[in-house]
Amino acid sequence: MQADDPRIEQIFRRLALEAGAEIMKIYNAAEMNVRAKSDASPVTEADEAADRVISAGLRAAFPDVALVTEEQAASHATRATTFLIVDPLDGTKEFIQRRGDFTVNIALVKDGLPVRGVVFAPAKARMFYTRADGTSVEEQGPFALDHPGPLRRLAMRAPDPGALVVVASKSHRDAATDAYISRYNVADSRSAGSSLKFCLLAAGEADLYPRLGRTMEWDTAAGDAVLRGAGGEVLDFDTHAPLVYGKPDYANGFFIARHPAVDLVQA
Repeated sequence: MQADDPRIEQIFRRLALEAGAEIMKIYNAAEMNVRAKSDASPVTEADEAADRVISAGLRAAFPDVALVTEEQAASHATRATTFLIVDPLDGTKEFIQRRGDFTVNIALVKDGLPVRGVVFAPAKARMFYTRADGTSVEEQGPFALDHPGPLRRLAMRAPDPGALVVVASKSHRDAATDAYISRYNVADSRSAGSSLKFCLLAAGEADLYPRLGRTMEWDTAAGDAVLRGAGGEVLDFDTHAPLVYGKPDYANGFFIARHPAVDLVQA
């Protein structure tokens, strides 16, 4: 599977929209069923419904490409240099609390890097994805399944080192994150849930996103791809090397997403 396969944009986009429609049915219902997974994280029927839609679509379209998805534990044993990786509902806590900051995430990883991705925030009507030429765009709604709306090419803004805009997790922000952010000259600090944080950087709405906490590769791959296509980068917190995908347990260490012109302070 090549990163410039012309089918990727159409298929990723359509599956994200179909999964988003399933999610919103449950989001708008009077009640939702929530249970705890083995790691104590919450899962809802929306996570599972979205996963069924996306998994079936990807397996039909790309039967020879390995698939890793959060909601199917058996897929976590997959070992491949090229693979699809899915978080059907990132930001489950935001979803449960009906705060809107949740996303559908589908990505393609090749040789350790996310090269294509889509991030769709159905409650906020925002969709971001990469294109075959390596650029990233935000599509303007309404979102028709077969006919993309107007596209805006994404590019990170040139940061002002004396007045940075920082975005951090809404549900997982802690004292260590605040202490790290305080070492920069920050004009504004925003909170956002799920992979939307990467997209805010890509859209020129923020300059820096540090994550001093555990995430999984399916949480970050699609947003990472979108950010890379807008001129940004996601770096390992300690080494400042690009965040690598396909690790044995698919778990990420701490990382920093940034505009390359933002000088990193020492950890």
